[in-house]
Amino acid sequence: MTPFFHKIIVCALSVTATNTLAIGQQDTTISLHEVVITENRLQLPFTKQNRNIHVIDRQEIEALPARSLNELLTYVAGVDLRQRGPFGSQADVSIDGGSFEQTLVLINGVKILDAQTAHNTLNLPVPTDAIERIEILRGPAARIYGINSLTGAINIVTRRPARTGFSVNAYTGSGFKSDTTNSGWFNGRGIQMGGTLAGRLGKHTLFGAHDSGNGYRYNTAFRNNKVFYQGDIPIRPSHKLTAMGGYVASNFGANGFYAAPGDKESQEVVQTVLASVGYEAELSDHLVISPRISYRFADDDYRYFRHDLSRARSRHRGHALNSEINGTLQTSAGDLGLGLEMRNESINSTNIGEHRRNNFGIYTEFKTEKIKRMLLNGGAYVNYNSDYGWQLFPGIDVGYLIGEHWKLVAHTGTGQRIPSFTDLYLDQRPGNIGNPDLTPETTWHAEGGIKYTHQRLIAQATYFYRNINNFIDWVRGDDDVPYQSTNYAENRVRGLTASADYRLSDAPSTVSWMAGLSYTWLTPSLAAANTRPLISKYAIESLRHQLVANLTLTTERFSATATGRFNQRIGYQHYFVTDARFAYRFSPLTVYLDAQNLTDVTYIEAAAVPMPGRWLSLGLQYAL
Repeated sequence: MTPFFHKIIVCALSVTATNTLAIGQQDTTISLHEVVITENRLQLPFTKQNRNIHVIDRQEIEALPARSLNELLTYVAGVDLRQRGPFGSQADVSIDGGSFEQTLVLINGVKILDAQTAHNTLNLPVPTDAIERIEILRGPAARIYGINSLTGAINIVTRRPARTGFSVNAYTGSGFKSDTTNSGWFNGRGIQMGGTLAGRLGKHTLFGAHDSGNGYRYNTAFRNNKVFYQGDIPIRPSHKLTAMGGYVASNFGANGFYAAPGDKESQEVVQTVLASVGYEAELSDHLVISPRISYRFADDDYRYFRHDLSRARSRHRGHALNSEINGTLQTSAGDLGLGLEMRNESINSTNIGEHRRNNFGIYTEFKTEKIKRMLLNGGAYVNYNSDYGWQLFPGIDVGYLIGEHWKLVAHTGTGQRIPSFTDLYLDQRPGNIGNPDLTPETTWHAEGGIKYTHQRLIAQATYFYRNINNFIDWVRGDDDVPYQSTNYAENRVRGLTASADYRLSDAPSTVSWMAGLSYTWLTPSLAAANTRPLISKYAIESLRHQLVANLTLTTERFSATATGRFNQRIGYQHYFVTDARFAYRFSPLTVYLDAQNLTDVTYIEAAAVPMPGRWLSLGLQYAL
């Protein structure tokens, strides 16, 4: 297993990587300056990015003690992953103090917008073994992706192996604890299987996954099934058809998820279908166009009393159809990106009703390196929504080289979030009630920082300020009235982020040590329009301090990774969690042991849901 800190690896000129867990084992020499961050139009190598971007690459995914996408994101500084259900069941994700509704998630550039609620955004059909890398963009991304990327975006890039192969990854684990209602130890198990076909008919990848277990406390049993396909089909030189599809079905006990302690017997069943077809055509040496159409179906069945489905049951079915065309034109002055997209969203729900809306976007972006020592990238997104009319989202970022290893960066931009159907129309009395008079959230964000890149060290520090107008929160004045969504206040956040990754050993070396440390400090404040004291659900729940540290040892056959995460949340107790993974490879097999929450800390990430204590998992991977 190779060292996994992508940001460190990028600072080298090249590296030889043995991808031991990949489908079709092979040694590959990667030119690290060619690692490209995927966007809809313009694409830039990681080393030329001016934005605050973090990448979890394939080597890091293999090294981390994580069984799901949710768990992988907990190791990223600035990302607040608040799990209600572990083992990939349910989690909310936010970036740099934003709410869970303000982060956009994409798969290979395809937007995963859940118009019902962002609680279901991470219910995705992609197993961890199918992920090539995860790109986390911090700050508004409306200039690139349009609405609902208010505080950042997370793009999951799936694997496109170059050869035919097959892999199996099986694992099982337990916390070795039980309670009086359980017949034995709480436990879980899972398996991921994948295969690829690469040849004249293109590159095709198919993955399937199953995870299940009896949970880690009363009514937290889970069962998750996933299937995912990714295909690239050559049509003619410089032309190809791309296809993607997936299905996930999750069934889990929801004890304490939304309405503790009354929801002790609740259960949730969530299904998601994704499909996308696109075409990439290089019409000339300077012009590329990429049309694409995508569809998402979501079914959310929440059962407050799992043993009595005749009462307190909510059923939501949503559809989203998105079509887009992106283009890139290279000119003597720089690269121009432009495009158009159209989106239709609809819902049929027992306590939200039937609703639909349309969204149209036109966007353009321009980057140039013609100015000495400077990289300039700017653009704008013009949006029309059938409920809220026209909006304009400009943005610009700039990088300036002040030496061989030092670079100054700056960015400013705007964004918007359209209220979800739950925000607008939910009628779940006496608990919650929506507000059809809500207006969209808007933001202005500015940041500046410095980056240092050397053979062994890459480091950066960034300061940002963000102001969100018309911040949507669920509030109430008294305990005996429902929570109602409202444009509660201006939400202002100042933040400082810093990270440093260092390679302790020479490269190449038979024994390699890699170390990383990152820190995020946030200071949010509210300027409420209503001076009457109100009880708020989400206004100030962000992290105040977040520290992530990791260390990896790699030899020819053995690797060990240790991680530590410190989180201090406003309104919650702080906690420090340590995890580890140990792996030994004797090709084509790899045996690994994951140890999560080694010190058995009791902590809460969301609602009233205590997270699991110490948990040990043993796994076996086989790849050809």
